[in-house]
Amino acid sequence: MSKRIGVVGAGTMGNGIAQVAARAGYHVVMRDVKEEYLQRGLATIERNLARDVEKGRLSADEKSAIIGRIETTTEWEALADADFVIEAVSEDVAIKTEVFRVLDRTTRPEVILASNTSSISITKLGAVTRRPDKVIGMHFMNPVPVMKLVEIVRGLATSDETCAQTRALAEEFGKTPLECGDSPGFVSNRVLMPMINEAIFALQEGVATREAIDGIMKLGMNHPMGPLTLADLIGLDVCLAILNVLYQEMGDPKYRPCPLLKRYVDAGWLGRKTGRGFYEY
Repeated sequence: MSKRIGVVGAGTMGNGIAQVAARAGYHVVMRDVKEEYLQRGLATIERNLARDVEKGRLSADEKSAIIGRIETTTEWEALADADFVIEAVSEDVAIKTEVFRVLDRTTRPEVILASNTSSISITKLGAVTRRPDKVIGMHFMNPVPVMKLVEIVRGLATSDETCAQTRALAEEFGKTPLECGDSPGFVSNRVLMPMINEAIFALQEGVATREAIDGIMKLGMNHPMGPLTLADLIGLDVCLAILNVLYQEMGDPKYRPCPLLKRYVDAGWLGRKTGRGFYEY
């Protein structure tokens, strides 16, 4: 199995994926456009692992070894000898297709190229490469080091062998891979985003306060956190991007993003990462 994992993007998802790969014993090359993004990503990994050392889940030596397996770069060429690459850049089809074009030119032709997209078509991403059979969705959940699920998404051309190798890698990362077809939002966001959107409509219409909406879903449906708190954790810009994909691709009004969500995104109130969303942080 692959021993050198390329991760494109050092943000929330990228650094989480790099952490679980390095923890599973892989050498990781994490690439981003700016050195400061890479340093921020490494600092997050360092913090996460320090917490594990404090709680006795990891020794200080193991922590150092994990960090030592992560190499950072701003150069595409550093991914030339990767055995498997996972893309985790912004949820934007133009940015992702460009990344896949570059990866197709940079990596060896037999290397699998996986996308951590939460809603963009894997078939579309595969079509811009000369290896659509080796392009697959590997949708991790946030926070990556904690959440067990990886949604494995087959594009129209994805081969059985690519699927089998990707499932095996997810298991090596300590994850549970579950497979689905290449449909907008896959399963996770096709079910989750309309629920979050409906909670925002309920807030907009004054049906209940944010605390009551979240409390009802937590206590009544046994959800670990309410939909508005979850939206703040995911990022309201990310929620809006996914709903826009669902709405455009399905053409069904039930996916129409709530105007209040759009207003918050316009205001730059994106949730936890900006200190304000439906709640203040």
